[in-house]
Amino acid sequence: MSDLFEALDPPQVPLAERMRPKTLDEVAGQAHLLGPGKPLRLAFESRRPHSMILWGPPGVGKTTLARLMARGFDADFTALSAVFSGVKEIREAIQQAQAAKARGRHTILFVDEVHRFNKAQQDAFLPFVEQGLVTFIGATTENPSFEVNSALLSRAAVYVLESLDAAAMTQLFERAHAIACPALGFEADARERLIGFADGDARRLMNLIEQIQVAAETAKVNPVGAAFVDQALSRNLRRFDKGGEAFYDQISALHKSVRGSDPDASLYWLCRMLDGGADPLYLGRRLVRMAVEDIGLADPRALDMALNACATYERLGSPEGELALAQVTIFLACAAKSNAAYQAYNAARAFVASDGSRPVPLHLRNAPTKLMKALDYGKAYRYAHDEPEAYAAGENYFPEGMKPPGWYRPTPRGMEGRIAEKLSHLRMLDREAARHGRGGSEQDARLPVHDGAASRQDPAIKRTPGEESFNTGRLNAGEDGPS
Repeated sequence: MSDLFEALDPPQVPLAERMRPKTLDEVAGQAHLLGPGKPLRLAFESRRPHSMILWGPPGVGKTTLARLMARGFDADFTALSAVFSGVKEIREAIQQAQAAKARGRHTILFVDEVHRFNKAQQDAFLPFVEQGLVTFIGATTENPSFEVNSALLSRAAVYVLESLDAAAMTQLFERAHAIACPALGFEADARERLIGFADGDARRLMNLIEQIQVAAETAKVNPVGAAFVDQALSRNLRRFDKGGEAFYDQISALHKSVRGSDPDASLYWLCRMLDGGADPLYLGRRLVRMAVEDIGLADPRALDMALNACATYERLGSPEGELALAQVTIFLACAAKSNAAYQAYNAARAFVASDGSRPVPLHLRNAPTKLMKALDYGKAYRYAHDEPEAYAAGENYFPEGMKPPGWYRPTPRGMEGRIAEKLSHLRMLDREAARHGRGGSEQDARLPVHDGAASRQDPAIKRTPGEESFNTGRLNAGEDGPS
């Protein structure tokens, strides 16, 4: 048996560890902290360590910076993980620091995930930080204002690390490619896809590259394209199909009949499925989906009615509850149709899935603590209720550098026509604010309203019989739409 194990290849050091920077200049990103004249660069150059909290998302270099500080300050490095450590480990770390001091050595005590320590455990570090026995460096992915004790927080500088941008991730990819798999080719779209999957996390990027390397060697693929990346890394998105083809053909026919505004055909397919033994609540859930996907804001009552029909069936059961399902089916078929909200949601979700995690602009962040106010959280935010028409004309609510994409394009049908009119008016206010220097030019690029939005007041527009009651989106003659 010993011969067998001796023949096995020794485990390889993970790429993320092999890629860990050895000098400050090898650190990717964080130019706001490490650039010339920036706080952490000055700390390194002064060679005088101070306690600090490194706050940022995973994989941005918190542990690396702590290790580099120990090397740069010629100090012993002791690391604890709050996930696996307790009082015993804290006591041992302090004993090691005392032994190092006796040898004339200073200790940097690094605590990863410091927010996971409770108050008593965090307080245990205080006397040793005050004595100068250790320089405390805590790393956290959570807001230290809420997760780190105020006593410890007052004795440490807080440095905010950011997700790595595309340039830094591209730099890391090229270095990792050269180290881990120089013979494996990557098409440009495959590289972009991997960087997108990593979402600003260097460690995740290293892991993904290793996974792709193994998958490509197994499948004998070279070069790697975007389709192979998707195949090798995507999650299992297949649904469990517990019905036959006819079942799904019929639910498709019901959905298309409702979308096509044919109440009789919709009732036919509903009754066919009920007669065939379909679960009425499954049909109710599909009706809710139709209300959201195909009617949306053209008649917001549709969603309420569909949900109420499901609740009615749950209370009454069969056959009385099935009448509620039939009633809402007829209503959905006759209602004004719009998939604008559905399309906007899909477009936004696709964008977010392929884009990085852009930081929230400072003026939109909440600032309940002194630290957050000192970091300019919430500075220059305009409270809409204090503005004319309760609208901060010209204000930007997107991340910095992101142009308004115009995902939601309201139709001229039903209540959504009123929404289109409202949005058209707000865009006009944005343009006026930009002309008077109260907003940015980006606001002029906000979504254009639907081509038919301006024509809704035209008396020459023809309405189909019965359309008026649904298209107004009103229950009563005096009821107003959104304002």
